Amino acid sequence: MPAPRIDLNADCGESLAAWSMDGDEAILSVVTSANVACGFHAGDPTVARRTCTAAAAHGVAVGAQVSYDDLKGFGRRFIAVPRTELADQLVYQIGALQALARASGTEVGYVKPHGALYNAIVHHEEHAAAVVDAVRDVDPELALLVLPGSEIERRAREAGLRTVREAFADRGYTPQATLVPRTEPGAVLHDPQAIAERVVRMALEGVVEAADGSLVAVDAQSICVHGDTPGAVAIAERVRAALQEAGVELGSFL
Repeated sequence: MPAPRIDLNADCGESLAAWSMDGDEAILSVVTSANVACGFHAGDPTVARRTCTAAAAHGVAVGAQVSYDDLKGFGRRFIAVPRTELADQLVYQIGALQALARASGTEVGYVKPHGALYNAIVHHEEHAAAVVDAVRDVDPELALLVLPGSEIERRAREAGLRTVREAFADRGYTPQATLVPRTEPGAVLHDPQAIAERVVRMALEGVVEAADGSLVAVDAQSICVHGDTPGAVAIAERVRAALQEAGVELGSFL
């Protein structure tokens, strides 16, 4: 039986002017895909280009990390923007990163919504449709990272887009297989060893323990380690080592 293969992704390029998010270079030596901030929740053109250049040097796939227009809230606040306006904002973000990636010797291969947008399109029909509109209009060959069983997954598949099912190493899960809101206890996990053990279980058994102790099915092709989580590099390194020790092959889904 062939060894399972999985992608390890992380949010990168989230520094902005004097506000520095350290660790991108280190985490890019660990992961296989980088979700690069496009400037609407974090990042700026210089940071994005530098991140794309570093990703290319490490052989890491580049994705556009798109969000609501919410720099002050780090993209973690829902914004009730109309479908067409949101789609235009997303097209703008993807297109900007495509240009910066090309200038850095690489290319954008996928899209991953960030923060509140990611959580909203699990159920929000209009905003899920806006994400599908944007990806289809920019490049229907782009892959789209999605939470399994979500509204965005259903709509993307109906539109003929390639979806990649994602799980989260350092986020708590509800019994409904959604993420525990960051405003609630247990939303973010911090113990590298405990996180590594749950990720191996995700990869090999297809389950994760929810906040109430129940087991939730996960079908993950890519696993995310958040770059802004305290100790993110140590977590990513332990997760990678644990997966390799368990015989899991690491590689981008592209």
